[in-house]
Amino acid sequence: MPETPKSNELREEMRGPVMWLTIDREERRNAISGAVLTGLGDAIARANNDSAVRAVVITGAGTRAFCAGADLQSGTSFKFDYAAPYQGFANLFRQARQSTVPLIARVNGACMAGGMGLMAMCDMAVASSHAVFGLPEVKVGLFPAQVLSVLGGLLPRRVLAEMCITGEPIDAAQALELNLVNRVSDDVDESVDWLLGRMLDKSPAAIRRGLYTMKKIEAMAFEESMAFTESQIGLFALTEDAAEGQLAFREKRKPQWSGR
Repeated sequence: MPETPKSNELREEMRGPVMWLTIDREERRNAISGAVLTGLGDAIARANNDSAVRAVVITGAGTRAFCAGADLQSGTSFKFDYAAPYQGFANLFRQARQSTVPLIARVNGACMAGGMGLMAMCDMAVASSHAVFGLPEVKVGLFPAQVLSVLGGLLPRRVLAEMCITGEPIDAAQALELNLVNRVSDDVDESVDWLLGRMLDKSPAAIRRGLYTMKKIEAMAFEESMAFTESQIGLFALTEDAAEGQLAFREKRKPQWSGR
């Protein structure tokens, strides 16, 4: 993997085949800055270009907050270059949508505003039992516009409307009931380990191509989706991992994945 760009606001660590990205702005409740946005985008790009990286875990430093959203204290979070057709936060969501490396949100505390976008852009999310989730932008005269693009497919419309219009949060138990997160636990790392333990022994090739397929068909109509998946299923069977997986099944042994 190429050398990691240095930033004191986003820590990057490889734990075996898993890239851990920690927003390290605990004094600002891990609010998003330009450096954090750039660092997340760069890291996810490198993960997708490195077959040795099997997953990316995104979290916040400490236990109080996963991410509080934009840094309102800086006074610059909502100053845009209106000549630029694409904005940094939106581009990160686009990048996550194209990622074929699984992204896991480790929600270790308050997940607010833009933090909801970071959580929602991930393929899976686990939360601490004390985590809270909210879209409080209306309280400061704003609205979670970009976040709607990644949250809209996860929450029922009436629930999403209530959260946006009232600014009132939900707790971890409600988030689990609404399928906003996969698991909730007093020990959030136990949930992360549970997911990783059941993912890392599976075919890397199947997961990467499978995520590509899942994300491609999300916005397709039924017939378009069926035509696309018909074209993909044969490609799955052509991989070395597919041949090895079927051979291992017949020989009653654990497969040795090549990731190809």
